[in-house]
Amino acid sequence: MSKILVIDDEESIRLTFRAFLEREGHTVFLAQGYEDALGLLDEAPDLVFVDILLDAMSGMEILKVIRDRGLVCPVVLVTGEPSLETATQALRLGAYDYLQKPVNKDALLRVTRQALRLKQLEDEKRTLEAERSSLRLHLEAVFQSVPEAIISLDLQGRILQTNRATVDLFGLQPAELEGSDYEQSLGHFHEAFAQLVRETLRHRKHVREFRIEFRDIIGDPRTAVLDASPLIDADGGFIGVVLVVRDITRLAGLEKELRERRSYGNMVGKNQRMREIYSLLEDLARTDTTVLITGDSGTGKELIAEALHYSGPRAKKPLVRVNCSALSENLLESELFGHVRGAFTGAVRDKVGRFKLAHGGTIFLDEIGDISPRIQLKLLRVLQEKEIERVGDTATMKVDVRVVAATNQNLRERVACGEFREDLYYRLKVVEIKLPPLRERRDDIPLLIDHFVRSFNMEMDRHINGLTEEARSALMNYPWPGNIRELKHAVEHAFVLCRGQTIEARHLPAEILHPQEIMANILTQGDRVVDRGALQNALERAGGNKAKAARILGVSRQTVYRKLREFEMA
Repeated sequence: MSKILVIDDEESIRLTFRAFLEREGHTVFLAQGYEDALGLLDEAPDLVFVDILLDAMSGMEILKVIRDRGLVCPVVLVTGEPSLETATQALRLGAYDYLQKPVNKDALLRVTRQALRLKQLEDEKRTLEAERSSLRLHLEAVFQSVPEAIISLDLQGRILQTNRATVDLFGLQPAELEGSDYEQSLGHFHEAFAQLVRETLRHRKHVREFRIEFRDIIGDPRTAVLDASPLIDADGGFIGVVLVVRDITRLAGLEKELRERRSYGNMVGKNQRMREIYSLLEDLARTDTTVLITGDSGTGKELIAEALHYSGPRAKKPLVRVNCSALSENLLESELFGHVRGAFTGAVRDKVGRFKLAHGGTIFLDEIGDISPRIQLKLLRVLQEKEIERVGDTATMKVDVRVVAATNQNLRERVACGEFREDLYYRLKVVEIKLPPLRERRDDIPLLIDHFVRSFNMEMDRHINGLTEEARSALMNYPWPGNIRELKHAVEHAFVLCRGQTIEARHLPAEILHPQEIMANILTQGDRVVDRGALQNALERAGGNKAKAARILGVSRQTVYRKLREFEMA
C-alpha cells in the first residue's frame, strides 16, 4: 500500500490518524513538528497530512519545503480554525485539500483515497511523459542517423521535416528546407519526386521502390530508389506524404557490372560456357550471318534467337517465330511462304507467309530438324537466292530476312542417314551455338532459381523471399532432363503450393525429390531405342500426355512426336 506522513503537534491526532490509516493497509510515519518532518520527508511519502498550526513553524512552511524539494505527493492541511484566507494560501502553495478538526474517520479515509488516486494518476502521467520523451529523443536520433534522406510534406506540399541525409544527397540543409514549398526548395530535384508525390496524395497508398535517375549538385549522375507513404496523424487523418530517398548509385553500378557478367539479354548464367556464348552473341549481333542453335529441349534456344535479333541492327523490325514440328508439311509450307487463293482446298484468300512478315527482320525456325525433304529444298532456295515463291504462285518475291534455326536433334547424324540435306545443313550452320544442358552448368542453378523467384513474385503478386537449404539442395541435385524450362516449372509449382514466405522441399514436384529414376533415364538416353510397343505403353501410362510419356521413355518430347508420325500413330 502507500506511505503516509502525519505531522501534528497533538499526539492524540497523530495516533488517531495512524489507527485509521493502518487499518486500511497503509504505512504511517508520525512527526511531532517541523524538524521531525524534515527527516521523514526523505522516505518519499505518497501523501502528507500536516497541521497548519505547529508549535514552532506553520504547516505552510512544510508545504513550501515539499515543493522546493520537488517531492510529488498530495498535501492535505489540517486546521482547527479554517478561514478563506488560509484556504486560498494553501491552494496557492499547491495543497490538495484541507480537513477541519475534529477529523472524523469517514472524511479522513475519503480524502485519503482521493488523494492517493490523484497521486497514482500523476505518477502514471509522469511515467508516460518520460517514456514519450525518451521515445521522441530515440526516434529523433534514429531519424537523423539513417543514411536515407527523409522528407515529410503536408497536403500543400510544404516541407514539414527533413533529416541530415538530405545534405549528403542534395546539398540542402534541413533548417533551410523546413516550412518551405518543396518544389521551390528542392529546385530541379523535385521533378524526380513530382509523380510519386502526386500518386500518394491522390490514392493515399504506399508507393514502393520507385527508381529515379538524376544529377547531384555538382552534376554527377546518381541513381536513387524512392518510397512514398501517407502521413497519418494520431486520429488516423491523412495529413501529407513521407518520402524516403535511398541513394543506390554505387549499388546500381555493381548491379550493372554483375548483369554484364551473369546475363545477356533475357538469359541468366555465369557458367564459363555461357560467358563464351555471350561473347559470341555480341559478335553475331552485328552481322546477318545465319545461325544454328543446338541443344537439349528447354535449354533456352528461343532466348538466344531473341538476343541475336534485339541486340542487332534488325531490332526495330519483326522477329517472327515458327515451330516447324507443330505443323504438317502442307500447312508448314503455307505458313512459311504464303499461298494464293485457290492454291488448295480451303485457300479462300491470299495468305502472307512468315518469311514475308519477317521482311527486314529475323525469322526463327524452331525444330528445324523435323521439316520434310520438300520444305528443306524450298528453304535452301530462300537461303541461296533470298527469294520465296508462294504456294500456287509462279512469281517470286525478294525477302530480306535473317534466318536463325534451332534443333535438339543431331543434324549431322540425320545428314549421314539421308534424312536431312547436307547442303541445307551447311547453309544453316554458318555459325553453330551449342547450348549446354542445365546439368552441365549447375553453378547457374542458384542464379536461375533467384531469377524465377523474382519473376513469379511480380507475376503472382507474392512475397516469397527464397528457399530452404533442403529445397535448394534438392534442386541442385536433380539431373534436369527438361533443363531450364523444367526448372522454371518446378519453381512455379512450388509457388502454387507455398502458403508462407519460404519455399520448402515439400512444395517441389515429387520427381525432384526422387531423382534416381530420372538419372537412370538420362544415362541411357543415348542408347535408348523407342519402338512402337514402348511408345504405346508409355502413352497409356501417361494417360495420353506426350510430355509425360517422353519423361517415362527418357527421350525428348520432339522424339515422341517424330515417332508418332513414323509409326503413323499421330
